Amino acid sequence: MSLSTTDFDYIRRLVRDRSAIALEEGKAYLAEVRLGSLARREGFPSLEDLIAKVRADGDHIGGLQQRVVEAMTTNESSFFRDVHPFEALRKVLIPELITRRAGTRRLRIWCAACSSGQEPYSLAMLLREHFGSRLEGWEVSILASDLSTEMLERAMAGRYSQMEVNRGVPAALLVKAFRKEGRDWQIKEEIRAMVDFRRINLIDPWPILRPMDIVMLRNVLIYFEAGTKRRVLDGMAGVLAADGYLFLGSTETTLNLSASYDRVEVDRTFCYRPRAGVTRPTRA
Repeated sequence: MSLSTTDFDYIRRLVRDRSAIALEEGKAYLAEVRLGSLARREGFPSLEDLIAKVRADGDHIGGLQQRVVEAMTTNESSFFRDVHPFEALRKVLIPELITRRAGTRRLRIWCAACSSGQEPYSLAMLLREHFGSRLEGWEVSILASDLSTEMLERAMAGRYSQMEVNRGVPAALLVKAFRKEGRDWQIKEEIRAMVDFRRINLIDPWPILRPMDIVMLRNVLIYFEAGTKRRVLDGMAGVLAADGYLFLGSTETTLNLSASYDRVEVDRTFCYRPRAGVTRPTRA
């Protein structure tokens, strides 16, 4: 299935308007692959027919326009991806936060682009495996959000292929946190129950959120233009607790984008803390 220049330009505008993700001019091949798969699933004989329907479709959650945007913005994920942030959390940051939060006994984490769920489940497994007894009786909240309803449904199901669990889950942890179902692996309910999945589009107004101790915003900013990066980063600074931590992808930075953060090195990785004077919500 091939995509005309006119149709690709329309898709680029649609994706940018709905997600703020800027598709490069040379990415028509990616649109042909991803939208070709969508066209076949939806029963359209050609990309031209699919896009004609998309143009006529109403702008509503769950509609064809949204499914096109989701097809073009879904990104790869894996368990314990880029392991150094998880090691920093395990060795340094979670122990520090447990000490600081001893009075309130609350720990709040937000995975702001959770895709198919591997990142929030990795955090849930880390907390349960290494801090289960220390967090007993605590209010531990892991919010996992994404703009894709399809990805959220898959994440909530918590079912992964052998190949997916092989990418990052140690064998000893696999048998503790998953159960085998046919050829797949199902996350155990006690892990799944630690995560609250919600649809949040980072370019839309966010719901009211309680202050977060940790925000994972990894490999998201690279798809945004500078203005959107600034708005999202400044918004995150307002959501983080005063002594909270923001994690970005290994190639991402706040430099020349937001003055709301100080960069800190922890173990073998970097993260960001809100700079003093940044307006934040009251902790509750």
